[in-house]
Amino acid sequence: MSKAKTITEADVRHVAKLSRLHVSDDEVHHFTEQLAAVLGYIGKLNELDVDGVEPMAHPLELTNVLRPDTERPGMATDSALANAPAKSPPFFKVPKVLGDGPSA
Repeated sequence: MSKAKTITEADVRHVAKLSRLHVSDDEVHHFTEQLAAVLGYIGKLNELDVDGVEPMAHPLELTNVLRPDTERPGMATDSALANAPAKSPPFFKVPKVLGDGPSA
């Protein structure tokens, strides 16, 4: 397996530029050290012999605990609208949320 290229400050500056991030010289130096450590760890993982190891999604055996998806009776329309401040049966009336305002 070939040695991986080490990350340089120029690499960090390039990625920051692509990401449109402003980073100071101190941050570039700090991120270079951190990314080099991460890449070093990944390099160590790449040295492991994983032949015959079954891929897995999670290290623990997990099962979902879900209730059966069964149909149940819902609330009657009149009951649902009984305390509504504004209604136009069989619908609730709500303020307009789309439009030309500043939050649209």
